[in-house]
Amino acid sequence: MSGKFIVLTGGVGGAKLVLGLSQLVPPKQLTAIVNTGDDFEHLGLAISPDIDTLLYTLSGKANAEQGWGRAAESWAFMTALRELGGEDWFQLGDGDLALHVLRTMRLRAGDSLSKICADFARAWEIGAAILPMSDERVATIVTTDEGDLPFQHYFVARRCEPKVRAVRFEGAATAKAALGAVDAILHPEVEAILIAPSNPYLSVDPILAVPEIRSALERATAPVVAVSPIVGGKAVKGPTAKLMAELGIEISPASVAAHYEGLIDAMLVDIRDGQVALGIKTRSADTLMVTLEDRVRVAAEALALARDLRG
Repeated sequence: MSGKFIVLTGGVGGAKLVLGLSQLVPPKQLTAIVNTGDDFEHLGLAISPDIDTLLYTLSGKANAEQGWGRAAESWAFMTALRELGGEDWFQLGDGDLALHVLRTMRLRAGDSLSKICADFARAWEIGAAILPMSDERVATIVTTDEGDLPFQHYFVARRCEPKVRAVRFEGAATAKAALGAVDAILHPEVEAILIAPSNPYLSVDPILAVPEIRSALERATAPVVAVSPIVGGKAVKGPTAKLMAELGIEISPASVAAHYEGLIDAMLVDIRDGQVALGIKTRSADTLMVTLEDRVRVAAEALALARDLRG
């Protein structure tokens, strides 16, 4: 394949799709635009969970069993932190700390998050471009029956237990897209733009809330294909189904397609959800991604759907 490929991604599910894509297209032709609404400061360190998940996944360092963090991690820091009465609700492994410490130092020195991501990717010989959605602060805030919670406090500290009333993205309305993100989407050689099967409301919406990115997607000439995060009427992982139910949204591919209306041209739907009429072009496939072969298969099906759209 000689063209370029873009994927909007966040979380573990998104990283799986990007890994599958990286086996099918030359990594240098692949750009991932990553959710940073989850980013926050903890213990004085700048944490970028979705970016780090993708870095670990593409470099072969991810803890596949755990679903987050590094493989073969050690936890001496957390043990010492607990002994001193420090906050231990967010786990920071010893190897993981290196990323956070270096990122924090460089941000304070004036480097952009985009530049830092590129340097980390280069150090780990990752060929794909990894771009944060913005170099400016955007914070996902979840309004719950316990009040407003920053995303990580809702997701990790409270384990998604509070009932969700609404979600907002502080700073998104005025945030600029990261340097290169808009140009990547609008590049004339782009063959496909994919929206990963990440949580639409917590992982993809922060990206779409950046005005320049949404506008670029609306103007893109390449086909935009979403991979449904719904499998057999359920979400595979995370709080997607719970959140949809609490917001009064039917848990179905049709709801996700409606959520992306005006932005996507087609959707890859899991075979367990049967034949669905979404008002856009669809393709059915097994979208569960357990093994590397699964991830490659789903990526191939999404690219095939994009080719169908191009004719």
